[in-house]
Amino acid sequence: HHRLFQIDYLSTQSQQIIVSLLYHKALEEDWQTAAKTLRSQLQQQGFNVQIVGRASKQKICLEQDYVDEILNVHGKGYIYRQVENSFTQPNAKMNIKMLEWARDCTKNSTGDLLELYCGNGNFSIALADNFRKVLATEISKSSVQSAQYNIEKNGVDNLQIIRMSAEEFTQAMNRLKGIDLKSYECNTIFVDPPRAGLDQATLDMVQNYERILYISCNPETLADNLKQLSQTHKIERAALFDQFPYTHHIESGVWLIRK
Repeated sequence: HHRLFQIDYLSTQSQQIIVSLLYHKALEEDWQTAAKTLRSQLQQQGFNVQIVGRASKQKICLEQDYVDEILNVHGKGYIYRQVENSFTQPNAKMNIKMLEWARDCTKNSTGDLLELYCGNGNFSIALADNFRKVLATEISKSSVQSAQYNIEKNGVDNLQIIRMSAEEFTQAMNRLKGIDLKSYECNTIFVDPPRAGLDQATLDMVQNYERILYISCNPETLADNLKQLSQTHKIERAALFDQFPYTHHIESGVWLIRK
């Protein structure tokens, strides 16, 4: 009768969790009182928990709307701030496997890396060691803010984030303000697109790079994109990651080198 219709959980290996309660009804002051009581009860039981309430055009955050994750990748702990209602990799242990695989693929790379769809810097930060410089794009404001925080916390000094979509970047490569593209020698490109895959203009642009690292959450659009990419590049390595257990979804990784 309070019109609660969905509960989202964002949890970490570092024992932090955000519980988001979504309603079809505006939240009043009594909701905040009840939420604070619930959080206090859970904290007394040892849970490091935050509670967020959402309704139409309304968001109530009792304390903070993020968790800080620590991922151990090839023996090094990477810190990642993950914000509620923003995209993050849902499976921490499988994410570590993906990051280690991506680092292995690119470990002998030369030059710089261009990344499209960088999110909170999940891959960019872990891959930065393998390149002279990294230039990454992301459209989500909250993800860009998280990425900037993560860059600072991990002491990465060769990574720059541009807030724009992959499509906008493709269109604006020659008119970006404040970015000296001539200082970059990007011969490797990394893409982790949404389920729709790469749009045609971005797909054409990606073919101009010597090496392509493609992470996909949709094997069907990946297969479709590979029809064109395989005309100019050969698949050196491929991997499947069970990011979504007990579902039919699968995460795919492909490492391509120019023929």
